Amino acid sequence: MAGVPIEVQRLTKRYRGVTAVEELSFSVPPGQITGFLGPNGAGKTTTLRMILGLVQPTSGAVAIGGHRYRELAAPNAVVGAALDGAYAHPGHSARSHLRVHCALAGYPACRVDEVLAQLEMTEYADRRYRTYSTGMRQRLNLATALLGDPQVLLLDEPVNGLDPQGIAWLRRFLRDFADQGRTVLISSHLLAEVQQSVDRAVVIHRGRLLASGTLAELDPTRTGLESVFLNLTTEVLTTEAAR
Repeated sequence: MAGVPIEVQRLTKRYRGVTAVEELSFSVPPGQITGFLGPNGAGKTTTLRMILGLVQPTSGAVAIGGHRYRELAAPNAVVGAALDGAYAHPGHSARSHLRVHCALAGYPACRVDEVLAQLEMTEYADRRYRTYSTGMRQRLNLATALLGDPQVLLLDEPVNGLDPQGIAWLRRFLRDFADQGRTVLISSHLLAEVQQSVDRAVVIHRGRLLASGTLAELDPTRTGLESVFLNLTTEVLTTEAAR
């Protein structure tokens, strides 16, 4: 399958008069890791949910390989997603959890063992979920997203709670995934950490786009994305105060 880009076009979401996302447009190309960055409450999770068709936008549209998510013939085989707060039954093991998802989605049963091996989970695959560390739980969320062997991977705050070893492993995994020509979009409020993983970034604040581009374009002096973000938000606040 050819690379599958994501195109977000003038996306807006309002909840009872509160605007969570406003006129947001950006592109996520295949073969690269794109960071979707901003502080907590910036509208990142709402945007990811609109990309997946879980939230209906007030206006605007999202195209995944030229199609809306609900128009994809086999959406789970195109897009894999691990949203923040994903959960497994505390009494289930990773293996039983993945078997249930395979059965529900119609994937071949062999995908369970393949994904467990791919994510280096075999050692604890039969332990109860209640005994898992945060890193193990994050890896199981990712394993669930990968069952359909998707071309696009959406991850919401994937480094939350991970130790340095887990973060390094995730970096290597995402780089390998993108190097296969697949599309990666990861949201995070940890700008300094994600900067070490991504090729390009989309930076938002209060539901609005602040900047989008490669790291070299956004940070030509290599001061860091945190500094770039602070400079951009200072400019916005100064402009708003002057109105």
